[in-house]
Amino acid sequence: MTVTVTQPSINVREKLAELDKPSGIAGEAMLRAETPQEQFNLIGAGRRNILYNGAFEIAQRGTSFTNVDNNDYTLDRWKIIEGSTAVFTATQSTDAPNGFAHSLKLDVTTADSSVAASDYCILNQPLEGYDIISFAAGTTDAKYHSLSFWVKSNVTGTFIAGLRYTDSGKNSGQAYTIDQADTWEHKTVVFPPQTTNAPDYDNTEELTLYFWLLAGSNYSGGSSLGTGWSTTDNTRAVGQTNLVASTDNEFYITGVQLELGKVATPFEHRSYGEELALCQRYYHKEGYRQYQRYGTGFAFSTIGSSVVINLPTAMRTTPAISTSGASTLGLNYGADTLTALSSIAINTVGSSEKTVAVTLAVASGLTTGQAVLLINNNNTNAYMAFDAEL
Repeated sequence: MTVTVTQPSINVREKLAELDKPSGIAGEAMLRAETPQEQFNLIGAGRRNILYNGAFEIAQRGTSFTNVDNNDYTLDRWKIIEGSTAVFTATQSTDAPNGFAHSLKLDVTTADSSVAASDYCILNQPLEGYDIISFAAGTTDAKYHSLSFWVKSNVTGTFIAGLRYTDSGKNSGQAYTIDQADTWEHKTVVFPPQTTNAPDYDNTEELTLYFWLLAGSNYSGGSSLGTGWSTTDNTRAVGQTNLVASTDNEFYITGVQLELGKVATPFEHRSYGEELALCQRYYHKEGYRQYQRYGTGFAFSTIGSSVVINLPTAMRTTPAISTSGASTLGLNYGADTLTALSSIAINTVGSSEKTVAVTLAVASGLTTGQAVLLINNNNTNAYMAFDAEL
């Protein structure tokens, strides 16, 4: 006798989805990832954070800055841009959430409580085109941008984090809320793919991250926040709280990470040496040690000489130089003679991203063809700085 048994058809995929999987948070994130690249990011393979100094460990310019306002850099790669009366003191603070040693603290020292339409105040980091290739902006394969960070302030309310593609002027803003005063909170926002207006993939500024601190109606007067990509200015920061309304206010931030995909991953801690080298692409400062040697060269007259300084890493472009003043630097030559400089200037023709040629002058005493050494003139405040910031 033949017995025929029939069973209703089942959808195996649906049944698997119903299983109680002990996958945990990481496993769930892997399952939500939509592309192999996102899964690659989640397992921690490769460099994920395209930002620099997101943990605020690198402080080549110093650890404390007063009278910070428009276009002033603070800790490496982070600067204030503004069109307001607000002024800050910025410091590398040891107040940080678990897992971090430092944060950037912005303390309002001059307030802007009467906000004009054109007022704005932003903490930002500009990025060059080479850094953002993976986002595939301006193509049909454009990717999501995930931003995560820790923030703390005595001011609660709605704040805006934004991205701006420089060439097209396309902006996207995402809101986050500081819920509890004086408490470290972790925030994540996601920006949609930018499928039009491809940026240039070169060493110029192509994408900028904004943390809004103040936004007048020219930037916040629209009917709703522009969470997509738009060139409309008045929707860029709708809902932004005025952080700079009082000199009692302060703002801390650390663990800032911008990465590919819709799923934010844990902060990528790089070694101090690696982070320093990445920052030195944009800024490098030779320190304050007495009699520190900077470079060697030769005299081309009795008062003039040329010296070449080798940089620790290739910079973004041929840098500009600044110093503590010519008199704090000197030339060492002959029988160990040390003479203060009367002037120093960069020689752009002989300089590049890797080496800088400087022309130096002293009052007298050189011999043509003589070897010279550029040196700290026994001054604890002497320095040379090389700037190739965006």
